[in-house]
Amino acid sequence: MSTKSKAVDVTIIGGGMITNDIILPSVYHLQRTGVVADLNICALNTPPLRELRENSDFAAAFPGQGFTPYPSLSEPDDAMFPELYKEVVAGMKPRQGVVVAVPDQFHYDIVTEVLACDQHILCVKPLVLKYEQAIEIEETSKAKGLFVGVEYHKRFDRRALLARKECTNGTLGDFVMGEAKLIEPYMYRHSNFQNWFTCDQTDPFVYIGCHYVDQVYYITGLKPAGVSVSGIKGTFPNGKDGYMWSHGRVIFENGGILSVINGLGYPDDAAGSNDQNLVMWFEGDGRNGMIEHDDQFRGVTHTYLGDIGVGGARYNYINPDFFRLVPWMGDGYEPIGYGFDSIAANIKAIAGIEGETADLDGDSALARRREIMAEVDKKGIIATPANSYINELVTEAARLSILNDGNHVDIVYGDAPHVALRG
Repeated sequence: MSTKSKAVDVTIIGGGMITNDIILPSVYHLQRTGVVADLNICALNTPPLRELRENSDFAAAFPGQGFTPYPSLSEPDDAMFPELYKEVVAGMKPRQGVVVAVPDQFHYDIVTEVLACDQHILCVKPLVLKYEQAIEIEETSKAKGLFVGVEYHKRFDRRALLARKECTNGTLGDFVMGEAKLIEPYMYRHSNFQNWFTCDQTDPFVYIGCHYVDQVYYITGLKPAGVSVSGIKGTFPNGKDGYMWSHGRVIFENGGILSVINGLGYPDDAAGSNDQNLVMWFEGDGRNGMIEHDDQFRGVTHTYLGDIGVGGARYNYINPDFFRLVPWMGDGYEPIGYGFDSIAANIKAIAGIEGETADLDGDSALARRREIMAEVDKKGIIATPANSYINELVTEAARLSILNDGNHVDIVYGDAPHVALRG
């Protein structure tokens, strides 16, 4: 792994919820600690950029910091700039960092464009919606020596890291059965989700269920071998139809089964911002093992004087392990939690690659970049196209299944991995 570091410029493509909640505060902290140099944010139009610029929490946590907005905030709110990111990325110095934080169906086009501009990448999950696209991205990144990371932040949860260690050491047994649940807030239905979270594009299993499929693979090393997903449709306030709920059944290569329930329906008036957990059962010799993760409630509750909870609720589950801004020895506040750890690890990997190769030229620099990237792939903590490709196969299988009334889809490996409806 790299031991040197060189500050890199970062452009975030997308100004939506994930940028506001996790990405921007993480990058701000990396900027003031010397990992990130200049910071740009490119969005479709100006309103989300203005909201980010005027965020009072950011002003308190990161005093004096800011970003260059694209388009300029002087542009009319209703003017759209769908191609502006290309100009912004093309204007960056080679081998800087680009964070792709847009809806799933746009990932492939943007990631390939960014690679063509010789930039390293961190992309929110899932990387793409088809396995062949993931392989194409992997091959291009290796050929050019450009890092591509995928933001599966649950890989950095200390619970998952401990479970992975114990499973690797054989102290749990053989995985046989599990259930996972991740229900996001009802208020998502009133957000920009209603413009892109449509039945023909995505569903709750693909959007958030992928976290837990990846986590079981990450913990056990077992590859998924089959998927079936059923969905329940609903109508967004703007009249568009989407899958509001999904139930997935994933069969792994050893016969183990994972049930995954997802949806956009956690009550806004309830405590906490979502409902999520994972339970896994293992067979042993004369006894069984078990993993139980209660991921939305980690032993902390707050009751506020005002309505400051996610849906205005005064009583809230507080998860200090995922992402929070807390006091530190410097000015303002610092981000903590595995959400920050994941973004920091990816950006630091990019800065490390550039630091290690700063004094090398041509082929020597390319060879060293490839060497470091291979080490990251092998370590398997940061998700990359090489070590998380099963997620693209699962995503492709899930979409095929949910659009065919929940029929089972096999995942076939070998020389040409693919998915196929059973029968």
